[in-house]
Amino acid sequence: MRAHDVRGSGRTREVKERSGRGRPGGGGEGPVLAAAPEVGHHPGTVRVLLSNDDGVHAAGLAALAAAFEGDEVWICAPDREQSAASHAISLHRPLRLHEVGPRRFAVDGTPTDAVYVGLNLLLRGRWPDVVVSGINHGPNLGNDVHYSGTVAAAMEGALLGVPALAVSLAHPPPHDFAEAARFAARLARALVASRPDAPVLLNVNVPPGPVRGWRLVRLGKRTYGNEVVEKTDPRGRKYYWIGGEGGAVNEDIPGSDCNCVTHDGLVAVTPLGLDATHQEGLVTLGALAVPGFPPGGGGP
Repeated sequence: MRAHDVRGSGRTREVKERSGRGRPGGGGEGPVLAAAPEVGHHPGTVRVLLSNDDGVHAAGLAALAAAFEGDEVWICAPDREQSAASHAISLHRPLRLHEVGPRRFAVDGTPTDAVYVGLNLLLRGRWPDVVVSGINHGPNLGNDVHYSGTVAAAMEGALLGVPALAVSLAHPPPHDFAEAARFAARLARALVASRPDAPVLLNVNVPPGPVRGWRLVRLGKRTYGNEVVEKTDPRGRKYYWIGGEGGAVNEDIPGSDCNCVTHDGLVAVTPLGLDATHQEGLVTLGALAVPGFPPGGGGP
């Protein structure tokens, strides 16, 4: 059933998981998007799929949707808060998909689930020009990208072949998302217009206030204290908070996203790689010997 067939019905659908994840060559019987999806939107506009990890009703997502006024905007986002969900995907239970408004859907799963369903079900055969995740209610700087559901949603789009942005407002609450949304929409349209040869994944952190400029930068390093805090509940049972107290600390690394936002007051735009192979390690570990097991196969 196409998305428009249930528009306004308020119905809930069940989406059953597939083993192949729907990617070309992924195996299994998962849905696979066409190699050349239909482009049916009006010239001069973009078709955008929005998602996030703060939930379908989050203020940052609403601001982002408003910034794409005049474009064809689709939203598929988690039905509740999913911060720090990383790139988890629901492979062992069905998902529920609920339409909460025109071209606006909530999934009872992770940010990755939401983008996967958005591309492989709601927009199957008519891919968006770009996937934008956010706006996150706080920064995703440095090694935050490994834990962030916001980044994971954008990464899923890029892995499936669509240019993608993860956008975060690098400031504690209260939040005013209007300026970050305006910049994100313009960056997304510029990325689409550049027609990249391969899927691009950008991590974008916007400082508070008017945008003065932006810079391409590398990831920095951000730590949360590396502590485990032990507490006792009213029934005498112990429980634990990881990360300690006092919030994150950014290392002072020139040219990093952390410094760009906190020291220079500029938007930090960081291209992220989809291939996690450490290329240098393929060379430096070439002389590694494992006793009894020669490299290249074969017996002892």
